[in-house]
Amino acid sequence: MDAPPPHSDMPAPPPNHAPGPKATQARTELLLDALKASITTPGEHRLFRAGKLPGLFPTRVGPAAEASLWAIKDGLLETTRTEVKGKVVTEWVRATPKAVGFVHDHDSPKSVLRELKDVLTTARGGVPAWLDESRREVAALAERFEDRATAVIQRLDDLAARVEAALRRAEASAPTVGTGVTAVVPWATDALEYLDRRTSAGSAGDCPLPELFHAVRANSPTLTLPAFQDGVRRLHDLRAVRLTGAADDAWAMTEPEYALVADGRLAYWVGR
Repeated sequence: MDAPPPHSDMPAPPPNHAPGPKATQARTELLLDALKASITTPGEHRLFRAGKLPGLFPTRVGPAAEASLWAIKDGLLETTRTEVKGKVVTEWVRATPKAVGFVHDHDSPKSVLRELKDVLTTARGGVPAWLDESRREVAALAERFEDRATAVIQRLDDLAARVEAALRRAEASAPTVGTGVTAVVPWATDALEYLDRRTSAGSAGDCPLPELFHAVRANSPTLTLPAFQDGVRRLHDLRAVRLTGAADDAWAMTEPEYALVADGRLAYWVGR
């Protein structure tokens, strides 16, 4: 195809003059780009780009026009069809087997290096975005790990509190006096269990003797106050309980008749 149709989008042949080295290099690079594009994507292609519509060659003038004529004339591209719109005829072409050999023989190291440079530039440009995404993923993972660790610690704390409460209950239910003492103070276990339950329930301070007396009488209704006072004194001597109280605490004794003397001093409170 030495001359295109009058209204074809193929340019007219350039004047017969020898192109300079730079023009020849530009034409060769344009031709190689067009041939590689047509080989990479099989099928027919628009010969020239038209607006946003893709084409093998960017423009219909200059080195691009010379390269397109070169490709058609040397049989590197063959016309598959023409598309007529008004006065414009658009050429559609596809690569021939000869184009593969041409690309193989003429694709210079410079072109390969330029493509490699483009790939490296694209890859390097993606590194910051990759780093940002990685940082976000790591931050999200750390947040999820912290949330799960907090939940596990909370569960462990709750379990520890339950175990401690169970141990207190077990200790409160276990007898802490011998059978010889219970023979003399039969309600000793009830008294000690009440004091332990009172402490585990969060009651502050020692227990007033009137309170302990009424708690013990729930299981020993025949217990008298003198017998109770004598029994508490015996438990104090065995170090099972601790009697407290001082002369200046007398104003806090709302029921002084329950007070007793232990170790030479007046006592009104009892604790473990």
